[in-house]
Amino acid sequence: PPPPSLLQEESCQAKRSPSSPQGGPKKRSAFGDITNAHKNQTVMGKKEAVKAGPRKVQKAPVVLGVAKNNEINLKKSMRKTPPTETPAEPKKVPVPEEPVPVPAVEDIDKEQLGDPYASAEYAKEIFDYMREREEKFVLPNYMEKQPDISGDMRAILVDWMVEVQENFELNHETLYLAVKLVDHYLVEVVSMRDKLQLIGSTAILIASKFEERCPPCVDDFLYICDDAYKREELIAMEMSILRTLKFDINIPIPYRFLRRFAKCARANMETLTLARFLCEMTLQEYDYIRESPSKLAASCLLLALTMRNLGGWTPTLEYYSGYCSQDLHPLVKRLNFLLTYQPHDKLKAVRTKYSHRVFFEVAKATPMDMLKLEEILKS
Repeated sequence: PPPPSLLQEESCQAKRSPSSPQGGPKKRSAFGDITNAHKNQTVMGKKEAVKAGPRKVQKAPVVLGVAKNNEINLKKSMRKTPPTETPAEPKKVPVPEEPVPVPAVEDIDKEQLGDPYASAEYAKEIFDYMREREEKFVLPNYMEKQPDISGDMRAILVDWMVEVQENFELNHETLYLAVKLVDHYLVEVVSMRDKLQLIGSTAILIASKFEERCPPCVDDFLYICDDAYKREELIAMEMSILRTLKFDINIPIPYRFLRRFAKCARANMETLTLARFLCEMTLQEYDYIRESPSKLAASCLLLALTMRNLGGWTPTLEYYSGYCSQDLHPLVKRLNFLLTYQPHDKLKAVRTKYSHRVFFEVAKATPMDMLKLEEILKS
């Protein structure tokens, strides 16, 4: 779980003011209009995440002085010895050892042990368990057996889902889980393109019930789809998705791992937001569905750290993520390529969202030169 400072900043980013100029949820058919309306969003004040300062190493006290007791005892023992004999040298006082250096791997959960909401005692086990579950949810290339839909249609759908997440002010975990539900459902069921938006909106409904304290109701999703579907259709699709996935919907998502790894790196909110932008860009890219969530999250963070010149992959990150720096280099280069060459003229929901001052305008960050990135990664 992230430190309180990150939670406060994230809640500031996730929740918009009710009086925001962007207004309430907007009706839009995902496949009737693939362009995104420009939003005039309320400018919210930046909050600087407080960086935890480096811990000071306490040095062991140095023992000074001569062992006079040893000298006195030595003279007493030498009284009976002939004067010609040279006295034995007094025993050397043992020199204290140098201070033990602080372990390279930091206990990132130690600071939150007293917080009952942080579950710090179980955090390591929880994320180890989620790493194990990743193997169960590996996605195949399911588009091969979908005759009526394509990767481009999926990208349009995800772009619309990002807008829904913003309009309903949902948590980012809800968005990521909803996209996973869509993918895993399409692995099992052949779908027609006219039902794709129904699958997407129903997936958000299910994910909202799983993640949100106050999920939107069915009527909200019928409204957001511009009344393209009936209530009975949405409820029937909800039952179909849950039965198809056997109600096992606690699917690992990269967003949770990203927050965990950012805590390991003691990254501030601006760096975490840049990594989140990189990660969210991959949601609509079909080529990234086969990447494991933890590896994708680690690669997004490493690229964000590199772009901001904040150092590389530390032993603490390696320990908690399970990846060494070399494991991430190919994916980091792919992410930078995506950031550099993704077209800006369509599917702009993610870029528009992260161009806002609330998100530190990280979408406007200049991508790294590919050769320079290669040199930094090698060093």
